[in-house]
Amino acid sequence: MIDTFDLTVHRTAASRLHEVDFNNIQFGNIYSDHIFDADYFDGDWRDFRIVPYGPLHISPANMTLHYGHSVFEGMKAHKNENDEVLLFRPLENFKRLNKSAERLCLQQISQDL
Repeated sequence: MIDTFDLTVHRTAASRLHEVDFNNIQFGNIYSDHIFDADYFDGDWRDFRIVPYGPLHISPANMTLHYGHSVFEGMKAHKNENDEVLLFRPLENFKRLNKSAERLCLQQISQDL
């Protein structure tokens, strides 16, 4: 399993949290200030990081652009009254991600990771 110390966090300079109406949150219209990012090469996932939300920088040679093979799976997280981070159904999220990857013959992520 990856130690949380192996995760780099780059906080956004301009949070949009104050713009959120927590009494009227519509699915697909509110986005986090941050995203999780990692690299996969030489058979290994590495360089785990949380970075500010923004455009994704990808190579024009990316196979997704040419062949349409990609998997995206988002996970909901929030803090409780004790300031603890809670994840919404992370094991189901993990299973959906790997099921989609398997269907598309893409690299799966180990449960230990």
